Amino acid sequence: MTVSTGGRSRNLILAAMIFAVAMTFIDQTIVSIAVPEIQKELGLSSTGVQWAVNAYLLTLAAFFAFGGRLADTVGHRTMVTLGVIVFAGASALCGLTPKGSVAEAWIVIFRAAQGLGGAIMFPAALAIVVQTFALRERGRALALFFGIAGGLTAIGPVLGGYLTQWTWRAIFWVNIPVALVALALIFISRPVTEHKAARMDYRGVALVAAGVGLSVFGFQQSNIWGWQNPAITASIVVGLALLVVFFFVEVRTTSPLMKVSIFGVRPFLVENIVLFVTNLAFIPVFFFGSEYAQISLGKKASQAGIILLYFFIGFVIAAQIGGRLLDRVGAKRPVLFGCALGAVGFWLWGGKVTGLDFGSQQWFIVLTGAGMGFMLGQASTDAVNRASRLSYGEAIGIT
Repeated sequence: MTVSTGGRSRNLILAAMIFAVAMTFIDQTIVSIAVPEIQKELGLSSTGVQWAVNAYLLTLAAFFAFGGRLADTVGHRTMVTLGVIVFAGASALCGLTPKGSVAEAWIVIFRAAQGLGGAIMFPAALAIVVQTFALRERGRALALFFGIAGGLTAIGPVLGGYLTQWTWRAIFWVNIPVALVALALIFISRPVTEHKAARMDYRGVALVAAGVGLSVFGFQQSNIWGWQNPAITASIVVGLALLVVFFFVEVRTTSPLMKVSIFGVRPFLVENIVLFVTNLAFIPVFFFGSEYAQISLGKKASQAGIILLYFFIGFVIAAQIGGRLLDRVGAKRPVLFGCALGAVGFWLWGGKVTGLDFGSQQWFIVLTGAGMGFMLGQASTDAVNRASRLSYGEAIGIT
């Protein structure tokens, strides 16, 4: 079931949701470019500057499932609006980080607040898009959604390079006008979605947040502490154990945070496995591309995005084609084709990076991006389509 709205209204809603989530995608990569300037001006320790990056990703991951469930029970438009406000407010405060002894704690806390805002905003925004468009129109709508979102992730380092030449604080302040546009479009389009009030499973929230948080923490800190440190192994093992406990608790909970029985739907399970494996390659590409261009190819920060631009060209074109294929023939063909194309692209690209000749890599980068474009949005859309209309936020929280 979808909410009946006119074409113009639906396009406004889609634009509103794209602007809302734009901040979360930009901030996944934009900060990495400004790290040297932030550390220099604020006098952060190496651990502190690492957490200025990681705090955002950690809270985003830990509270995503909570954000999805909250959207389904409180209301999607309410949670998108709240998430935008929290994210923009935290961004402003990150940009206002004072110098001195409080700088490290200040920026880490408000980076974490950004992640929390993103976690309650993103599932609700995507759920609104899913409920606004009919089943046979979702492929194209979400292809545009993910195409632009993926492009913004790629643009993050480029934008960060230019803004940092002025002041590193601008990489946070740039979110404020984006947030204002999002809020204005939400007010104008007034998206209407269905939700059902239910008791929140706070035990489940605590278990999944701790499980995901400890697991991610272990992987993040491994670069600082080293894999030989027993705390790394302990953190990951305890985190995974808590997720196993979470699964069995949710099975026995009357109103669970996550209906784990949905994993019994084979396509949903397979799509999530595909998304898990794909994102292990997709997100690091943006960090790698930026660092590789500057360190190995000797590019300026403002030029470092050229690699990501080629990746984005392949990604956005393939995402649009894949979305139309999804509407016509389902997800299996574009996702399988994307997996194969992406694997070949990464293999060919990997064989050329050590030659330090960008000209010999560019078409392999386009090919890799196209593989990601064919599979990411389509796998996500198909997975969410398997959920009931009152559980879209929850399904998105899982994916």
